[in-house]
Amino acid sequence: MVIVGIRIIKKLEREWIMKNKPKVIKGYKGFNKDFTCNGFKYELGKDYKTDDIEICKKGFHFCENPLDVFSYYSPAESKFSEVTGTGKIQTEDYDSKVCCSEIHIGAEINLHTMIKAGVDFIFSKVKKTSSKKAHKKGDFSLATNTGDYSATTNTGNCSAATNTGNRSAATNTGNRSAATNTGNCSAAEVGGKQSIACGLGIENRAKGALSCWLVLTEWHQVNGEWQIKDCKARLVDGKEIKPDVWYILKDKEFVEVS
Repeated sequence: MVIVGIRIIKKLEREWIMKNKPKVIKGYKGFNKDFTCNGFKYELGKDYKTDDIEICKKGFHFCENPLDVFSYYSPAESKFSEVTGTGKIQTEDYDSKVCCSEIHIGAEINLHTMIKAGVDFIFSKVKKTSSKKAHKKGDFSLATNTGDYSATTNTGNCSAATNTGNRSAATNTGNRSAATNTGNCSAAEVGGKQSIACGLGIENRAKGALSCWLVLTEWHQVNGEWQIKDCKARLVDGKEIKPDVWYILKDKEFVEVS
């Protein structure tokens, strides 16, 4: 009986520990170029704590979805890092924003890693569908292709259309979504608000609706080997970068193409 009693007590202790274990949320945070955010200076690898939080007003803020960070910090003019939040926690209904009382600022990550993490985040929310012509309609959905001359299309919000094959197309019309191409001579297009079109392969092109971001990579040959020459992100502002117009990155500048 004593042994049974001890086992029951230990089980209850484990259950209590798991129930009361502090919730930890992993995410991504944007900063100004000097690693300030709302006038507060952060340092990589440091921990910060406050007693008072109110989402969008007080406390430490970050996003679980890296693509949501771009709604607050420009991809082309900001710094980014991985973070973990714990303590008191509040969340936003509109996007994946988190407000917490304790935050750890992790390693700095570049734009390419942020975009990949954003696509991976969406991947984690959905079941994968793969074919020569993949089409998905639901929110948080994913259409993916790895073959050449392929097409992927998404119409849901917070979704991802991605291609790794050459001469392929990835299209998204939902809000806060990503269309990504890593194959050569391919195209990425987004039509929803606050979305990103990424052309990361050789001679890739991208276009987007107003308020979307375009990310393009320029390649060149060095000793017979293709290497990245430059990678840039631009906002489709309707002035310098026009909506629904295809662009490539040439000589480190966004150039219109037909």
